[in-house]
Amino acid sequence: MAELPVEAVRAYLGRRGLGAGPVEVGLALRELGHLVSDGTVRATVTALRRDSLGAGPLDAVLALPGVTDVLVNGAGQVYLDRGQGLEPAEVGFNGEAEVRRLAVRLAASVGRRLDDGSPFVDARLASGVRVHAVLGVVADAGTCLSLRVPRTRSLGLEDWVSGGAMAAEASRVLSDVVAARAAFLICGGTGSGKTTLLATMLGVVPAAERIVIAEDSRELAPDHPHCLRLEGRPANAEGVGAITLTDLVRQALRMRPDRLVVGEVRGAELVDLLTALNTGHEGGCGTVHANSAADVPARLEALAALGGLGRAAVHAQVAAALDLVIGVRRLPDGRRWVDEVRVIRQDGASGLCTAAPALRFLPGGGTERLDAHAELGAMVRP
Repeated sequence: MAELPVEAVRAYLGRRGLGAGPVEVGLALRELGHLVSDGTVRATVTALRRDSLGAGPLDAVLALPGVTDVLVNGAGQVYLDRGQGLEPAEVGFNGEAEVRRLAVRLAASVGRRLDDGSPFVDARLASGVRVHAVLGVVADAGTCLSLRVPRTRSLGLEDWVSGGAMAAEASRVLSDVVAARAAFLICGGTGSGKTTLLATMLGVVPAAERIVIAEDSRELAPDHPHCLRLEGRPANAEGVGAITLTDLVRQALRMRPDRLVVGEVRGAELVDLLTALNTGHEGGCGTVHANSAADVPARLEALAALGGLGRAAVHAQVAAALDLVIGVRRLPDGRRWVDEVRVIRQDGASGLCTAAPALRFLPGGGTERLDAHAELGAMVRP
């Protein structure tokens, strides 16, 4: 079949205010001088609807089992992640205009502006898919899309073990951490599984406890009967109406949480979280981007500075508020892996905190018991 005149038909229908049904498409094809057949009409209608509903040509990729991320680098490159690292996807776009049109439509579907004056957007679609878009005026590859797919079911610790992402001993330790109401942060790089692991651990929280979650964009969906999820929002086109994570954490404190959760600590909201954990809110937790678990205290120091907290004050707050850091990473073969557990220590002379290694879980099997192992044991199994 010859290449379909989709763009010409779209323009024709748009000029006349017509829908994209078979009758209207057949009329457009005839007026534009193209062959009209059942197959041509049907294929053109399908192409037009694909570009106006859902995620267009990406819908088929998003529906593949196990897909967590779909990445579009302009019209020529589409990648997906099924837990084994990035791989090329067998879909494509017919030029930059099609990618940009999809990006603009996805943004508009949730009331967000995306144009040359506001060339990037981060939003959550009605389906739960999180989309980040950057137009070609910023990215040299052309319009870029990053879509994060929510899991259709919650994972249990046993699923991590059976899937080769966690050692059996790690599963036992993390269960003990939750039961002991230890305050912890999960750290790792982008796509390492921080949010998924946090949701799994929240699913182990006793059903009688109330969880309140604050997130920039809703991603956490723990399998728990008493969980409230608060979601921030950016400012509107007039620059007003923003709801920040700091706002959400402060509101969460008034909602009688048994567990206060910040989906990702990335700014001044850290100060409010530390304050909350130092005022009787045990078992609080969240995730944070860091180069390694050992670097978390330095990362928290930098974030707290955004909230106006000095170095000595933040280390004092961290020492009193946080117990543990759990590190996750990607293995060379692309698998996510729960790598280590560290204990927060405060040096008596300098007052500075460090993350002392307690356990390291080896992908090939076995566990290394390190310097702070005894402290970890006393903390979670008193």
